[in-house]
Amino acid sequence: METRVAEVADGVHEFTTHITEIDFGFNQYLIGGAEPMLFHTGMRGLFPLVSDAVSRVVPLTSLRWLSFGHIEADECGAMNEFLAAAPEATVAQGMTGCMVSINDLADRPPRPLANGETLDIGGHRLRWIDTPHVPHAWEAGVLFDGDHQHPLLRRPLREMGCVRGHDQRRHCGPGPRGRRHG
Repeated sequence: METRVAEVADGVHEFTTHITEIDFGFNQYLIGGAEPMLFHTGMRGLFPLVSDAVSRVVPLTSLRWLSFGHIEADECGAMNEFLAAAPEATVAQGMTGCMVSINDLADRPPRPLANGETLDIGGHRLRWIDTPHVPHAWEAGVLFDGDHQHPLLRRPLREMGCVRGHDQRRHCGPGPRGRRHG
């Protein structure tokens, strides 16, 4: 098993770990900038693979922000491992997620983001948008990069059938690269 790295937009890297036994890929995204953010940490068991892949792009100690769309093992299972490896990193997530889970789960206090709030990481201004129960958890949300158009959100949302393609027909089922999550 390995974690592949691809630069999917200028300064935005996608990390994909394919689990052969279940024919499923888990993704994380590194958004570069003065204060780099890792969006999704992956499961705790994948930390050695994902952290090695991230460290091929930036030193882990340079991570300043960790974030994720909702609280579930594949989104934030390695949160505390990344917090330990990146002493200056802070978890940034919606207010609901911070109040009901992250304050208790994270080894350091999180940075709650209000609906519509923008977090400037130096090179990218990321806007948190609450999306309760989309995809399924009440603390769910997405980050929108107001400075750049990139697939951080569009690809996963398109693959879930949440956005329409250029032909205005709804995309359904797995995306063009097979079953993926993240």
